Amino acid sequence: MTDQDLLLVFDDTVTRADVDGWLRHLRAAGTPARVYRLGGSHVLPVSGVDSAELLAAVPSLPPPTRRVPRGGAAWLACRQLRPGGTEVTLGPATIGDGSVAVIAGPCAVETPEQMTATAALVAEHGAVALRGGVFKPRTSPHSFQGLGFGGLDLLVEARKRTGLPFVTEVVDVEHVKRLADVVDGFQIGARNMQNFALLSAVGQTGLPVVLKRGFGCTVEETLAAGEYLLFEGNDQVVLCERGIRTFEPSARFTLDLTAVALWKQRTHLPVIVDPSHSGGRPELVEPLSLAAIAAGADALLIDVHVQPEQALCDADQALRPDQFAGLMTRLAGAAAGLGRSLQTL
Repeated sequence: MTDQDLLLVFDDTVTRADVDGWLRHLRAAGTPARVYRLGGSHVLPVSGVDSAELLAAVPSLPPPTRRVPRGGAAWLACRQLRPGGTEVTLGPATIGDGSVAVIAGPCAVETPEQMTATAALVAEHGAVALRGGVFKPRTSPHSFQGLGFGGLDLLVEARKRTGLPFVTEVVDVEHVKRLADVVDGFQIGARNMQNFALLSAVGQTGLPVVLKRGFGCTVEETLAAGEYLLFEGNDQVVLCERGIRTFEPSARFTLDLTAVALWKQRTHLPVIVDPSHSGGRPELVEPLSLAAIAAGADALLIDVHVQPEQALCDADQALRPDQFAGLMTRLAGAAAGLGRSLQTL
């Protein structure tokens, strides 16, 4: 190798003391370096490195496990750091292990009866985690904004009844600590994708995070936002494609399956697709879901409501119980045809 920017990767068999030794060695040679954590590994980004000299084996130190060329904004998310990909653990569920995981539930937590019935429904038909918003950032201040922390209690009760872990959206840095004591995972919505203070605060919890792509943001900008979470040492990050705003008015948003394929190539992070917010209509959820898993998505995030006509949030896109049951049956068949399986608990 010639002079270049590199990521030096030390796996979990290399002690922190040895990594610190490399850090001193590099700094003594005048090369700026610092240490990041990526799960159990340590990563040292270095600039202007001549590997024939500066990275020659130091007798007293173990060599880096890997040397990866560094480029773009997503250093810690780049695929070469973990060629086999990252698995994100959400309670007993796993996202990124090769199977197709389904997270389902209402867009917003509304009543005890709604949450109890919907949680039981999605658990019965094979969802491995529950979704439900207690804080809802809405376009209009006159729209339902969620039940707040009162809704959190309903999610906890649904988890107790079904065994399903749950994710819920966080919208305020001040809410992070209280939510972190209870939730299995966070969701950061499209409108907050570039709320960098919120990203950093959530990253510091170490909990799983579903990061939704902003509907006006690029593939690379989404990776850069994910980097804020990884920067805090949290590798439990799932990138979510939920549709982008285009000139096409026939659906709520345009599902960008190109982003799914690109992220699977460029990053080790798992990818989830939200077909409900993308299409905005129940009849579009199934074809978009099938297309998503064909494109390589690791998971799906699906709106389900036991009585969609009464939903206080996004009523037009939620699946009815019979629609969700049918979708899960067809997803299982499609996954098998692709050499994959539908994850179950």
